[in-house]
Amino acid sequence: MIDTLVAIALGFGFGFVLERAGFGSSCKLTAQFRLTDWSVFKVMFSAIVFTAVGLYILEQLGWVQAARMYVPEPYLWAMAAGGALIGVGFAVGGYCPGTSAVGLMTGRLDAVVFFIGLFIGTFAFAGLFAQLDALTTSGEITTGDRLPQVLGMPEWLLLILLVVAAVGVFFLGDWFERRARLAGRA
Repeated sequence: MIDTLVAIALGFGFGFVLERAGFGSSCKLTAQFRLTDWSVFKVMFSAIVFTAVGLYILEQLGWVQAARMYVPEPYLWAMAAGGALIGVGFAVGGYCPGTSAVGLMTGRLDAVVFFIGLFIGTFAFAGLFAQLDALTTSGEITTGDRLPQVLGMPEWLLLILLVVAAVGVFFLGDWFERRARLAGRA
């Protein structure tokens, strides 16, 4: 019971932070696809890098055992198809599933429409799941290896490359944002 209450509290907290950052607005989110506002990418990439580096440090300190964490086996074709569908929905509707819930809770009409579409798509997928089984289970990686092992490099090196990539992409994003502001003034 306490796990459920903690999950609900964290969900509300996450939604609050998303709304305060402006991520409950489809205009803010679609600006990412126009390369005029990189804040969504910066926040999400920062979260990934922070988590990856944080887990590595906690594992090195002996506070976390990454090998005991459950990570489902990846299915490459299912991930590619799902990513493409979510990407198209995100670009067209201006919301991902999480931000649509934030928009819904703040009373945005476009989020209501998107959220209804999300439910229709979810139930359609559930109804077709048996027919889509070949897609949802194709491309499975069953080695049990983590990304550093798959790439054949030490984990610390991969994390350094991830941090460098984040910094580089942040500079690139800033460049695109400045360019968009200058074009808007002209």
